[in-house]
Amino acid sequence: MKILIINSGSSSIKYQLMIMPTNEVICSGMIDRIGLETSNVTFKTPSDSIEEILPIATHKVGLQKVAKMLLDPEKGVIKSTSEIGAVGHRVVHGGSYFSDTTIITDEVKEKIKELSELAPLHNPAHLVGINVAEEIFSTAQQVAVFDTAFHQTIPVEAYKYAIPNYLLTENKVRVYGFHGTSHKYVSEKAIEHLEKNSKIITIHLGNGCSMTAIKDGKSIDHTMGFSPANGLIMGTRAGDIDQSVIFYMIKNLGYSADDVNSILLKQSGMLGLTGYSDLRDIEAEAAKGNKECELALLMNAYRIRKFIGSYTAALNGLDVIVFTAGIGENSSYMRQLVCTDMEYFGIELDEEKNKIRSKEIREINALNSKTKVLVVPTDEEYEIASQVYQLLQN
Repeated sequence: MKILIINSGSSSIKYQLMIMPTNEVICSGMIDRIGLETSNVTFKTPSDSIEEILPIATHKVGLQKVAKMLLDPEKGVIKSTSEIGAVGHRVVHGGSYFSDTTIITDEVKEKIKELSELAPLHNPAHLVGINVAEEIFSTAQQVAVFDTAFHQTIPVEAYKYAIPNYLLTENKVRVYGFHGTSHKYVSEKAIEHLEKNSKIITIHLGNGCSMTAIKDGKSIDHTMGFSPANGLIMGTRAGDIDQSVIFYMIKNLGYSADDVNSILLKQSGMLGLTGYSDLRDIEAEAAKGNKECELALLMNAYRIRKFIGSYTAALNGLDVIVFTAGIGENSSYMRQLVCTDMEYFGIELDEEKNKIRSKEIREINALNSKTKVLVVPTDEEYEIASQVYQLLQN
């Protein structure tokens, strides 16, 4: 069965066409920096590779571009959309409605739309992807894989907030956790690499960032909560902030609630600190001596280190930390900042190993490091395809 995977992130679209269950990748690609004039479009097959820089204004425009490349008479990989048996969609927030991979219906789409309030940078983009895919790949089964599913094992003392009980029992206000397909995939790869279940902290660093404490293969805590807005400093999201700041901005500074929400989600994080949302730009500016960019990188790493300490306590020990996703896999500088002054936790980096660029799983810790430090390239698309295939077979 040919399964097309669509992973619409907050500022990117990853896609992959696979044959299951043989795991053969027919083509793959990515559109990143959506909304900018310099969006990067890639399309790769076993025999060809295309890369373009062009403006991609919205996710809808991006997905239409993906379909056009798939069907291209010369370099495309399908002659008809009917060749695709299923389209698997990554969906960030499933709330309390979805804890498993689900066939998409009108009712499911309505629930995803309803949950857009909790994931405003993601669920709307997912809905666009679903609607466009239904139009273009009309004969394919549309399936949703939810980021929140992997975190259903978080215990109540970790997922419950210290607010009146009825807000949980009646309104389902709790920690849900996100980036689940990525954290699940890389933790399983780490366990396979180490050949044992371990106490693991997975660090997913991209435009959105999160960390998960994993014990015996199960998520027991996660930096994001009710929505994918809190925790680490992200591309445009502030992450953790004292809630009093929100009330101060509304009561004393004259902002509306919608204004504050927009500031915290779309104008904060690395963008608010530096004027840039892409870490590649921030690192380049920092290398030129830009003090704001230098400080932002230090703040980002400091926040990650704090959670490593917290999760080491939650796990009662630490065997391995895993870096993954666009920044985690590619930024040796960010990994170095995170692992600096962490000897107490048994974390010592090998500087030369850290500089190596590879698409393979690799250890970058020093030989005498008590804690393993791994870079594990995430493959959310494979994880989604696997879950879609299993659902349809069953």
